[in-house]
Amino acid sequence: MLKAIFQSLVIALLIVQVAPAAQAGDMYKWQDEDGVWHFGDRPPEEGQPFDTFTVPAEPGKMVSMRQEGSQHQPVYIFFNHYWGPLELELGVADAINVKTEPPLPARIVIPGQSEVRALSMRAADPHQSFQYRLRYATVPGPPMANLPDDLDFFPPFPAGMKFPISQGIDEATTHNRPGSHYAVDLAMPVGTPILAARGGIVMDMEDDFHGGGDQEAKYIDRANFVRILHDDGSMAVYAHLQPNSARVYPGGRVPTGAWIANSGNTGFSSGPHLHFAVQMNAGMSLESLPFRFRQRGGQMITPDRRMMLDGVLSLR
Repeated sequence: MLKAIFQSLVIALLIVQVAPAAQAGDMYKWQDEDGVWHFGDRPPEEGQPFDTFTVPAEPGKMVSMRQEGSQHQPVYIFFNHYWGPLELELGVADAINVKTEPPLPARIVIPGQSEVRALSMRAADPHQSFQYRLRYATVPGPPMANLPDDLDFFPPFPAGMKFPISQGIDEATTHNRPGSHYAVDLAMPVGTPILAARGGIVMDMEDDFHGGGDQEAKYIDRANFVRILHDDGSMAVYAHLQPNSARVYPGGRVPTGAWIANSGNTGFSSGPHLHFAVQMNAGMSLESLPFRFRQRGGQMITPDRRMMLDGVLSLR
């Protein structure tokens, strides 16, 4: 009889300052003509009076794991909650008498909204017990060996508007991780329309977080955001968005210039602004990329310092 299998999951989610979709948000309460109270996640029909209250949201998961098989030969299956590919890295620690298929460490790309049988395990010597600690890490996006050819993007707000870059590329004030090193912050009032700087698939988003500040750690992973996967494999992140302002949905394709949400001040934020970053999966490493903003007349601006930026795209 094999001894108990010891398992410990260590999840390393490599993200900027946002997390996958939460499981709560605004709820609505109203009374019908018979005096019966109703509760729902959508408001009642137009003209019906109702009350709104907020249910605290919690960050969701990038992947879910479940175990099948037997105690002697466990099988691990992973589901990708994103609407675009992610890379999964598997490994074990403190392994004794363990044989795995595939051999570990291993990396697997899981398509969006897909489930894969990622790993099976058994005793190398079937007459002896075995034990291990399973580890896995995930990174959004397809693994890419080279930079995209085009790193020019439109400013993510409408023409006729002008906003200051309050933190530019390569400033280490708060953008001190690989996923945000080349991000920019655009100071703008809450409610400003945010436009897609490039078209693509809405890979993941969050619209239900309320509140923000830069003094409490609880806000670090509670920024509303939209992550768009471009056709070249790069991804744009628009973060700190206004609650309940999203005009897009996960899995939907949006064109360049689409109004995706409004700017806000949610999550770990010192004031109203938009955090914008272009990222790629450089092989189990989420890296931000240096980019340029397009301006009228074909001019290109590298947002590497504090400056004013003009909108170019028409509001749709």
